[in-house]
Order: sequence, then structure tokens, then C-alpha cells
Amino acid sequence: MNASPPTTVSTETDDSPYGTGFWLAYAANLLLVCGNALTFRFAEFVNSLGTAEELLSGTEKLSGEIVRAGLIAAILFRLGLGRAIDHYGPRRMWLLSGLVLLSGDVGFLLVDHLSPALWIARIAYQVGLAGMFSCSIVHIQNQVPPHRRTEIIGSLGSSGFVGTIIGTQLSDLTFRFLPPGNPRFDAMFWGVLVLGVLHTLVVFRLTKGDRHARPEVTPGPFRLLLRYWPGPIVLVAFAMGTGFAVTTVFLTRFVTATGLGGFGMFFLPYSITAFGCRWVLRDWGTTFGRHKMVLWGLAGLTVGQMLFLCVTSDWLFVLPGVVCGFGHSLLFPAVVSIGAGRFPVQYRGSGTTLVLGFTELGTAVAAPLLGLLIDRGNRDEGTQGFAWMFAAASAIAGIVWVYYAFTAARHPDRDHSERTATRAADTVEAETDTGDLITVPAADPEPPLE
Repeated sequence: MNASPPTTVSTETDDSPYGTGFWLAYAANLLLVCGNALTFRFAEFVNSLGTAEELLSGTEKLSGEIVRAGLIAAILFRLGLGRAIDHYGPRRMWLLSGLVLLSGDVGFLLVDHLSPALWIARIAYQVGLAGMFSCSIVHIQNQVPPHRRTEIIGSLGSSGFVGTIIGTQLSDLTFRFLPPGNPRFDAMFWGVLVLGVLHTLVVFRLTKGDRHARPEVTPGPFRLLLRYWPGPIVLVAFAMGTGFAVTTVFLTRFVTATGLGGFGMFFLPYSITAFGCRWVLRDWGTTFGRHKMVLWGLAGLTVGQMLFLCVTSDWLFVLPGVVCGFGHSLLFPAVVSIGAGRFPVQYRGSGTTLVLGFTELGTAVAAPLLGLLIDRGNRDEGTQGFAWMFAAASAIAGIVWVYYAFTAARHPDRDHSERTATRAADTVEAETDTGDLITVPAADPEPPLE
């Protein structure tokens, strides 16, 4: 194991990880997620750009393909992003990613018909979003001791649920009070632009004092992935991505096809439940074990997707909203903590981006396939295709639950909960083969990656 110190100097103490730096990061993440939530109606935007002939050819599959193109680009970008974060530090890559996202959003404002420009704009937006989320998580992990990493990831992530509440409610209001067509989508993408600029300004202030120590060697992503393979947790990340394809891409089309009022009644209880669980259960990684967090989270995802089949009115969105929110609240911090924790701290940027890449891979693979299910099931102008989509997403989460229960979850796992008396520079963080988080002396020998 390489003995390099953490790549960014921690500014928070073990006793007080929730200082000014944390709350600035919290505000930045809230702004980013709020803006991204406005784009949950992207499938509606694609539908508004198509001609009558194009609409008849299957716009749900087309929306999925455009989303997939952006996600594939983001995944490929992640292969170099982690190495760039390790080499240049989160600050530079965070600000650069923000500029890329803003350029993609400007592209949405300029597009007025289905053309390659729409694909290019979505790719730029998705690449920038991937970079911003990755840098945010890498930054916050480097501010706390190893045994509080799962807690701080979950606490920061609670800001995303607040942003989701605000963003989806604003989206519903926009579609309720503005006339159909360009006014709705212009307001949506201008909102993303304003929130993106504010996010970038907060990040500039947050990371102004960061100091970055480059590791002596920055190996390629495939070499790191093979050396520190995260294990079954990558399938959990894939299942999460499938669930995101349902809620962030196609749920708006389900609402429109069934004549419901909006998706705010899903995202409101979803976000409130997830926010509450993140704070109340934030120490589950220490007291309950991260493997159990994963199993409970997958169970929530499995049941929550099936509950969409019961939705016949707006208020019934509360049922899948609460259950899916519970599942998401547990899954994300556990997946990132287990997956990224397999990588030594000096390669934490690569580890985090690679693990998040498997979530995007799940969305990229699932989006066009789920869109195809919808198109085929709705051929007779019904809504059967959406039922097929919900059932398929639930089945994927359930299968992954079974696999994880009989593999990684059979081994004990707990966050390292004892404070070390040695300085952070004298220790490095590592994962055992069974997933246990440990802290070992920096002198622990391991052949360096060259």
C-alpha cells in the first residue's frame, strides 16, 4: 500500500466535522441538485421538439438514447477524471466541470429541434454533472477521519434531498402556470443556469484555501480498478442507476400519459423521508454495519418500484416516494463508502469516480431498454408499458439483493469506530477483502503502483 498522505489537507477536526467548510459544501450540493431536478422533465423537452412522424417512431426510446449518450460520455470521462483529481486536486476539476455543465445548459436553450446539437448539449451537461458530483464527494471525504466517512457522505447527501424538493416543486409550478411549449422549457433551463453559476461561486469560495499534494504515481483507471476491485458493491451501484432511470427520466412521461397533475407528490415525500433517514440513521455504518445498510436500501428500492403499479392518483405517489426515499438514503453513502474505501486515500479521487461510474452505467444501460419497454407496451395507446418498466426495475433491484445477501453481506462489516491516537499523516485508510474499514500504519509495506 502506498504511504502517501491524504491529497487534501483536512480542515475539520474529529470532534467537529460540521464546521463552515461542511455547510458551504452543503449549500453547493443543494444548489447543484436543485438545478438538476429541474431537468427531470428532459423527456418532455425531447417530446416537444419532435415532428409528428418522429413522435410516432417512439419518443420514449429516443429520450432514453439521448440520456444514454450523455451517460456513456460521462462514464468515459470518469476514466480520466479520477486520475485528474488525484493529480490536479478537486478544486481545479470541480470548477472546470462547472463550466462544462453550464455550456451544456446553454446548448439546451439554443436547441429548437431534434438535431445532433441536442446530443452534444446533453453530453456536455452530463459530463459536467459527473465531474461536479465526484469532486464534491472527494472533497468532503478528505475533510474527516476515516471512521466518520460514511456519516459525512450521508450528511452531505441530505442536501440533495432538499434540493430535489425545491427543484421538483419549481418544475411543477413552471408547468402549471406557464403556457405549453418554449416558455416552460426556457424557464427550466434558465433556472439551471442561474443555480449552476451560484454553485460555482460557492465552490470557488469553499475550496479557496485547499492545498493538494500530488501522489508520486497516478496510475490509469483500469489498473487501479483491477488492483482494488470493489466487489459486489458495483452491482448495487448498477441497480441504483436503473432506479434513477425510472425516477429522473421516465416518471414525468408516466405522469403525462396517465393524466396526473405532476410528480411533486412523489419527490416531496421521497426527499423528506430520505432527508430524515440520512440524519437520524447517519451513524448506521458504525452501529449497524454497511452491508445491512445496503440490504435494507435494496429492499426499499425493490418494493418502492413495485408500488408505482398502485398509483392511480397524485396522492398515491406518497407510497413509492416514502419507500424509495428510505432505500436511497441508505444506499448511496454505503455504496460510496464501501466502493471508494477499497482504494488507498491517495487514489480516492479515482476510486470515487469509478464507483459512481457504475451507477451511471446502470442508468445508461437501463434508460433505452426501459424506454423500449414503454414504447412496446403502449403501442395500443395504453399505459401498460409503464407497468412493464416499473416491474423490470424492481426485478433488477431484487436480484441484486439476493446476490449481495449471499456474497458480501455474509461477512461482518463496520466502519472503524475507534479514534486513533496517531496523526493522520502516520496512517492510511484501507479495506480488507471482506469490506471492513481499517486504519493501518503508513509504513505497512505494499508494492507501489508504477
